[in-house]
Amino acid sequence: MIKTAGELITQAQKQIDCVNPVEAKTLFDSSDDAVIIDVREAKNYDESSLNDSISIPRGLIEMLIEKNCQNADTLILTHCAGGGRASLAALTIQEMGYSNVHAITATFAEIKESFD
Repeated sequence: MIKTAGELITQAQKQIDCVNPVEAKTLFDSSDDAVIIDVREAKNYDESSLNDSISIPRGLIEMLIEKNCQNADTLILTHCAGGGRASLAALTIQEMGYSNVHAITATFAEIKESFD
């Protein structure tokens, strides 16, 4: 059976911790070593990004996460433009052994409003 992107996202969101922008900002503010990963394409990141975020497009997560986060317990927040790619990336990061991963499931505008 072929699964749609929407079905994969729904399945991922059942296995990860999804947070709204306010919850994400609270987590970020209470952590000394949080990492915010923007999983949108680099072009989108260059056009507008959150302060303190790093760009790792979803297709490069497996290759670049360790370079940017060596500690498995570090708070990692993923975000994109609407929550789908962030959820899929969070699941991948979690499957790689990171234990404190959260996907921000909101629009980029809502996330930016909470973080800026």
